[in-house]
Amino acid sequence: MELPEPPPGSAQKGPAGSGLSLSRRGFLTAIAATTGAATLAACSPSPNVAPSASPSGSTAATGALDVRRVAPPKLDKAQLGKRTLCYRPLRKGSPNLSVEIEGSTIIAHNYGHGGSGWTLAPGSAQYVVDLLEASPEGTGLPKDTPITVVGAGTIGLFTAYELVQRGYTNITIKAESFDNLTSHNAAGLLAPVSMDNDPELQKVIDKIGIDAYKFFASVADGTQKDFKEGAVIVPTYFENREESGLEPYVGQVMQPAKDVVLDFGNGTTRPMVAYDDGIFIDTAGFMKELTDYLKPKVRIEKGKVTDLTALGSKVVFDCTGLGAAELDDDANMVSVQGHLIMLKDQAPADLKYMILVYFDEAKTQSSQKVKRSFYFMPKRLLDSGPNDVGVVGGTFIEGATPETPNYEEFDVMMAGARNFYGI
Repeated sequence: MELPEPPPGSAQKGPAGSGLSLSRRGFLTAIAATTGAATLAACSPSPNVAPSASPSGSTAATGALDVRRVAPPKLDKAQLGKRTLCYRPLRKGSPNLSVEIEGSTIIAHNYGHGGSGWTLAPGSAQYVVDLLEASPEGTGLPKDTPITVVGAGTIGLFTAYELVQRGYTNITIKAESFDNLTSHNAAGLLAPVSMDNDPELQKVIDKIGIDAYKFFASVADGTQKDFKEGAVIVPTYFENREESGLEPYVGQVMQPAKDVVLDFGNGTTRPMVAYDDGIFIDTAGFMKELTDYLKPKVRIEKGKVTDLTALGSKVVFDCTGLGAAELDDDANMVSVQGHLIMLKDQAPADLKYMILVYFDEAKTQSSQKVKRSFYFMPKRLLDSGPNDVGVVGGTFIEGATPETPNYEEFDVMMAGARNFYGI
């Protein structure tokens, strides 16, 4: 959702101090949160991440640590581009990954991944198709069985992709919209955020995340047969290991994190942990790749679905995200509003990294509880110029809707970003 300028007088002070005191567990439990592939060889240093001679500033750790010179993005007003509100589809208790029968229709649910849709999508699609094929009703389904996938975000498209990979030939994707979805606007960090998982299901979620990491790693290293672009290995920085959510992946598909100091070259340094085999997903580009791959192999229908059993398909995959609140009468579904700003006129070679840090809780001007964070990723839009790269984001406002846009959070978010970099 592209936004107009916020109303005058909507600016608000940024987070007090550095705002780096809220743990990931506390942050994401309060909003709803938690976690998640062939081990990758150590990546060669990115051109923009080179050791500096010595740390500067009072926050530097000991000289024994790896000190990396990291260029901040340009955050002057002239470098700020498109502003977007997005709404993450959070399901309290965990995503709905299940199979049920309604009349003569087999319904496989795959929705409610919060801010982890891209992080989990390939693995989640595999898991739910496995559930279908292992169910009494789904065992031995003919490959020409009519199947409808409802929803065209990353979860729906990867579900259709998984079905094609398994040889199903009679697939329809139906959705009310195929453009400018949350999946297009997502920043692109592969890490589990904005979820609310029952501890008993966490091992399943971790396995799904590891399978998804393997998929995206194969895209990054050029071994994935269908997609050669859309995912790259970049250094990814967090304040500590817990906040990353990636520790369950370490020793499975990722290398251990390293203690480092980021030197921004302006007198500001930050002690961080680095996952040098982090994965950045070009979400807008990958959505186009997925759509282009699927178009010759499936039917695409635009339209609103009000009854999953009235589609005329033997099997329906319910990948409706926030739409499941109404379509499935699922009271556990809630939107989590996020604010992000695209950057322009940058130096792309300097920005091949990702950062995510968490700030404190507060109240918006509309009295809604906001969990504030700061992230930077080297995201591009499909129609962007060669130097228009980077996105800054970070808000999590549970229950906020387009009727409560909380425009002032754009200014708060940018104040937090500038403070973090010491700009």
